[in-house]
Amino acid sequence: MLTDLECDYINPIDLVNGLNTYVMPEMAAHLLMFVVFLLMGEWFSMIINLPLAVWNINKVVNSRQFYDATEVFRTLPKHKRENFVKVAFYLLCFFYYLYSMIMTLVNESTDDIRTGSAY
Repeated sequence: MLTDLECDYINPIDLVNGLNTYVMPEMAAHLLMFVVFLLMGEWFSMIINLPLAVWNINKVVNSRQFYDATEVFRTLPKHKRENFVKVAFYLLCFFYYLYSMIMTLVNESTDDIRTGSAY
């Protein structure tokens, strides 16, 4: 959507209204996931998510979490870079979580075969 603003396909006010509806749910979902990792003892996953959780908390504490229609053109490169970094982070985390799930399933099925309780 930020590239639509660069190409002048969208009004800055419409863009900001559309993006701001997703800011707090994204931060809340990430914080919930971080707390679940903490409670479940998934220390490595929690440490991986710690920088983004601190970044999000810092933005909320300083009241910088929402996009501003009057400054969106000035801060467009910063927002694009931040969004690309978040997408890369979420993509890497997805593959790490997928790998962890597969390894857990393989280890459980191997343990079941060893103990004789496969089915």
